[in-house]
Amino acid sequence: MTDTILVLIEDTLAPVDVEHLLALHPGETLEYRVLVPADTDRPLIPTIVDDLGMGELRQAWDRLRGREPSQQEAKATADEQLAGSIAAFAAAGRPATGEITADDPIPAAKAVVEAGGAREVAVVTYPHMFDDTFHRDWASRAREVLQVPVLHLYSGTSELG
Repeated sequence: MTDTILVLIEDTLAPVDVEHLLALHPGETLEYRVLVPADTDRPLIPTIVDDLGMGELRQAWDRLRGREPSQQEAKATADEQLAGSIAAFAAAGRPATGEITADDPIPAAKAVVEAGGAREVAVVTYPHMFDDTFHRDWASRAREVLQVPVLHLYSGTSELG
């Protein structure tokens, strides 16, 4: 049986993200399983702080006005992100599988790990000032509940979260 790396993402993996993930285990044959939340319920204050910190004033205004994606929009976006991420692994010569989760991917990740379906977890997100600072990001929360190593990578960079 091949070991599996569980990958939690909030956006489509870029080729550089896949390169970084594959470089963590050179010479090993691993399987990759990607989890993407259909995010319809983003916390208001942390999301606005992130949007403002990134200079995304329009997104911050939309959030303040209560514009969240519908379930159908969130599912369609998650489907696209999953397909693009699996394609990025395939382009790098590594097959990957994946699934869409509820807003909070931690329970799904916990179920996979408890079923013996992952030896470690890689979380690939953009920086989130509020959540990262107060350790409420996915990686920090996963470290609290999962009994496997958890690595947090910032999307598009080689920086660790």
